[in-house]
Amino acid sequence: MPRISAAERRSDFVRAAVDVIAARGVDGATTRRIAEQAQAPLATLHYCYDSKEDLLTDVFEFVAGRFRDVIVSSEPRADLVLTAQALLRDVMEFYLESPNLGSTALEVTNWARRQNRDHAITVYDKAMETLRDTLRSAAADRSIEPETIDHLAYVIASLADGFGLNWLTYGDRSTAAEQMEISASVLESWLATRLEPAPAAR
Repeated sequence: MPRISAAERRSDFVRAAVDVIAARGVDGATTRRIAEQAQAPLATLHYCYDSKEDLLTDVFEFVAGRFRDVIVSSEPRADLVLTAQALLRDVMEFYLESPNLGSTALEVTNWARRQNRDHAITVYDKAMETLRDTLRSAAADRSIEPETIDHLAYVIASLADGFGLNWLTYGDRSTAAEQMEISASVLESWLATRLEPAPAAR
């Protein structure tokens, strides 16, 4: 039987913790439950992690990284407006299709803020900077103020997270589909009032 590396084991424990935290919250996610979810001995978990806090730190980094991955992997658009709309829809769809990750993200963000506020801010800022970078790239052929990009990133994040919280609370797919369209229309209205039309191609 091939030996499983410590790095692979840590990855297994992080993914197992996501499911346990989504079901039971941070306080209910004991190391024993996480080890059982990972189908691994508890001693192996304690070999990989000195404490539950160390494991939760990796979980926090993991879920934040998954949201950054969604932003980075969003299909590139040549136009800022189309890019913004695609980013919002992609993050909302990620919430819709990954409820455990979304629920765990809320749990561990609050945990991280209580444990080490500066670190929590750093991780969140990294995700927001990924979003701003994507928007800047799409706006390369337009004269867009940096403040406008900052505001646009905030609007997308607020709409997506608001949608995610509602979806995680009610879990109603038909309502969620309708709310996705509402959120998209709010972004469209904001874009229409804040951005000048792109210059016509010559």
